[in-house]
Amino acid sequence: MEQIQDSPISIIIVSGRSGSGKTSVLNILEDFGYYVIDNLPPSLLSGAVARLTDDTNIRKIGLGVDVRVPGADLSNFPMVHEELIRQYGESAIKVLYVTADEPVLVARFGATRRVHPLMANGAAGNLPKAIHSEIVLLEPIAQLADIKINTSLLNTHELKERVRDHLGVQTTVTVNLLSFGFKYGTPIDADFVFDVRILPNPHWDEALRAQTGEDADVQAFFGQYPEVDEMADDIAKFLDKWLPNFLHNNRHSITIAIGCTGGKHRSVYVTRAVEAKLNQSLPTSMKVVAKHREKRYWCC
Repeated sequence: MEQIQDSPISIIIVSGRSGSGKTSVLNILEDFGYYVIDNLPPSLLSGAVARLTDDTNIRKIGLGVDVRVPGADLSNFPMVHEELIRQYGESAIKVLYVTADEPVLVARFGATRRVHPLMANGAAGNLPKAIHSEIVLLEPIAQLADIKINTSLLNTHELKERVRDHLGVQTTVTVNLLSFGFKYGTPIDADFVFDVRILPNPHWDEALRAQTGEDADVQAFFGQYPEVDEMADDIAKFLDKWLPNFLHNNRHSITIAIGCTGGKHRSVYVTRAVEAKLNQSLPTSMKVVAKHREKRYWCC
């Protein structure tokens, strides 16, 4: 996980009622580049943050705290919270508290057939009692929450958008353009596949056979055929129209595969052409990266 040494420290402490989506929030923070530790006793929070920031230079940390730790430890949370603010500043520390309505929690535990933590450790005999007891145990954290999210009516994607909005995380998507050769198989991770085998093939010119779509002579060959650039234009226009929608679809990467027979000439040339066009037209929050899967075969 690459994080810049001088970037601001962001520490998100995530807590909340069992079954309300705390684990989902921690997973979302991981997607946003946070280093996440779950089920950490409050007494260990300051030491863990110090080790992560000092020894490994991690600047974005998500910490999960809940009733699986002893109740007495939870009562000490305000002192731990104050210490973290004193060490890293108020702007660096946020407490995110997740909750849900009681009928929703009961239904979720019924659907998953999981045991509430307070029932598992014998602190409560039934689910309603466990849910009520948990509210009391978590009150020291709930009172200090900077962000409260009720997940009763939220699906996973909506929860992610809610967390993103609260934290001010910018949506970014990596657009992977991948040239490939059909004779080596279609990429199984491709979201879009374009077949450019209909285009003129420099392979049949012995002087060009050993070269690739990145060489000037091959590019000059394609320059004789207007349909090659027309194909690249059509692909780029299609992608330019539809890819920005993925910024609002909870996707972090998209793979567009462009294939010819051997992945050496046509697909490489068109991939580079599409890359240049998309770099000019897509939003800055979409990073375009071009790779050539069959590069290992180019020597032959």
